[in-house]
Amino acid sequence: MTGAVPGGDGRGAVPGDERPGAVPGCEGPGAVPGRDGPGGRYSPAQLACVAELIGDRSRAKMLLTLADGRALPAGLLATASGISASTASAHLAKLVAGGLLRVESHGRHRYYRLASAETAQSLEVLAALSRRSLPANRREQRMRNLAWARTCYDHLAGKLGVAVMRALLDQGALSGGDGRFRPEAALHDRLSAPGRDVTYALTADGARLLAERIGLEPAPGRRPLIRYCVDWSEQEHHLAGALGAGLLDRFFALGWIRRPHGDRAVRLTRRGEHELPSALNVRLPRRD
Repeated sequence: MTGAVPGGDGRGAVPGDERPGAVPGCEGPGAVPGRDGPGGRYSPAQLACVAELIGDRSRAKMLLTLADGRALPAGLLATASGISASTASAHLAKLVAGGLLRVESHGRHRYYRLASAETAQSLEVLAALSRRSLPANRREQRMRNLAWARTCYDHLAGKLGVAVMRALLDQGALSGGDGRFRPEAALHDRLSAPGRDVTYALTADGARLLAERIGLEPAPGRRPLIRYCVDWSEQEHHLAGALGAGLLDRFFALGWIRRPHGDRAVRLTRRGEHELPSALNVRLPRRD
């Protein structure tokens, strides 16, 4: 979802590139608190707060630039958004205070990334809605590209992402579930969101397979090794967590996939078409 906001070309574009302005009720820690509306839903005030934070075109550009899971410094985000460093700093402060971004310190430098996978999923849904303003032929092609393969935060999604998880399950590399989303039996799971109902685990055979075939050796860390999302286009599970991120990084490093023009849509290279199926027994999905 990197790049300009769809529809933000001056015709009905959201103003606010150079003057961040105040976002009433959205300043300070805890500005976007937990659920407190009727039935545990978010209140109208909370929804309005998040909508105002995302609705500014410069802030939207920053969020979309970070949608692939990277952590970037303020200077690069300012350049990507076409605004000054001081204006970018004010926007970033609001996004952090509103709970949409978090800050990481690396030495003397501060890097910004999306606060959670839920934030990335929300941006994905909003971007899908915004694409309805594109001409039909462009919109349909873009949706087909995203449905076939895309990044979801920092892992692989779409038909290809689901196919990779299916291959790992079929070979016994993962245990705990079958990769299916069953809405009628779901307790917490829903489309286009991180899953919670199933607990997957990497088996000993799976760890050996990944190490021997693609040189990936997952190391224990603070982040959960295996998580999953309910894929919005395929309505099945795709792999997330540290292992999902590691697989995506490894696929890029091996030259199997590429991201054209910084887009979230991912393309399989010719090398990937030949090597991915044989390395992990992935059945490549058909292109519509």
